[in-house]
Amino acid sequence: MKNAQVNQDKCIGCGLCVQLCPKVFEIQDNGKSKAVHPAGDDEATIQSAIDACPVNAISWVA
Repeated sequence: MKNAQVNQDKCIGCGLCVQLCPKVFEIQDNGKSKAVHPAGDDEATIQSAIDACPVNAISWVA
């Protein structure tokens, strides 16, 4: 199963991933997104968040 992961060095905290996939992503206290439930939604929905990230901070990990 694939899981989503957010690169904390790249993330700018825009929140787009949270809007598109709130079951998986949350904005943390540091203002950056984190995949708190990396497989918490269907792959197509997670992929939409990956594709929408303006700084390409989200990727799949095995």
